Amino acid sequence: MPDLQLRLARPEDVQAVSRLARRVARRWILPEQEPAAGLALLERLGTRTLRERMRDGQRFHLAWVDGTLVGIAAMRGDSHLVHFFVGTRWQGRGIARRLWQRAMADAVRRAGTRRFTLNATRMAVPVYVRFGFAATGPEGLSPNGIRSTPMALEAPRRPARA
Repeated sequence: MPDLQLRLARPEDVQAVSRLARRVARRWILPEQEPAAGLALLERLGTRTLRERMRDGQRFHLAWVDGTLVGIAAMRGDSHLVHFFVGTRWQGRGIARRLWQRAMADAVRRAGTRRFTLNATRMAVPVYVRFGFAATGPEGLSPNGIRSTPMALEAPRRPARA
């Protein structure tokens, strides 16, 4: 695999972030959603909203391969994963795991976070289970109307140094 570069988003990345997020959402999320909820999701993935969220402190971790954005992990409040996308042709290459580990380590370092939460769409549940998340309730509608399963992960504690 080509060299994977992970870094935090910069303001100039917002168009690439929106483009990738919308493309992945159309392919993997929208087919199982009500049309109005899907349109609202695409609106939330627009450049204006993403720019506002970045400005408000949401941390967007990005994965790049040879200058192409291939993955996004956005964390709200150092504990809730709000957006997690890997481009379809880049899936199955370990990018999602590395991106998640980076976002989780950043939250643990910044805020000492021990518990992470997210709302997983049906297609994404198996990925999150492999990361160690467990469902905390049945599939239902998220606060934004997206059909999803609430999930949580308790981060492992590092042994104390002697």
